[in-house]
Amino acid sequence: MRLTRAALTVAATALTPALLLAAPAVAADATGTSPTSVAAVSDTDGSTTAVDEMSDDDVRVAIMRIIADPATGKAVAAAAQAAMDGTIEDQRYFLKTGRWTAQAEDDRVAVFRILATAQENNDKAVIREATEALDNGTPEALRAFLETGYRLAQAEDDRVAVFRILADPTISGALRTAAEQALETDTPEALRYFVEHGQYEVDA
Repeated sequence: MRLTRAALTVAATALTPALLLAAPAVAADATGTSPTSVAAVSDTDGSTTAVDEMSDDDVRVAIMRIIADPATGKAVAAAAQAAMDGTIEDQRYFLKTGRWTAQAEDDRVAVFRILATAQENNDKAVIREATEALDNGTPEALRAFLETGYRLAQAEDDRVAVFRILADPTISGALRTAAEQALETDTPEALRYFVEHGQYEVDA
């Protein structure tokens, strides 16, 4: 997939600030939507209830919770509001299928934004993995990248960045020690913190 800077900019401006990261309560089928016969909604106590077993009021409450959630993406929120403006059949369809179709749209835009930022930063591993997810194009591939692939790819790029810092013979002893500690810890979080903040705090 060849993605121009203009296309990436358009995608980035469309991204909602936050994403709905909750996965379907059941395994998705080949189209990325939950099977309508067993589609379920997570309850506040952590349990799940099949949509077909929910009362009409419970269905509406579940949708309103999705709309009110600040992590809900733009496409999901729009689909939820459209369902609330429709019939109870529309609302049940949203919980069973429409929500996950809209989530894939939000996920796709999120990956475009990540790719645009990665290109600006020349984060090669993130570029590789994001492009692969977009080329695959399935809801499952997009979600897998956002949930795990991005974090691991960023760690790969951060590790390279730390090695580059260590390759500089002019760095201070304190910075060298901090960089080596980040590599010894070798978690995505430790590497990210060092690249974004730690290296500057050492020599501040």
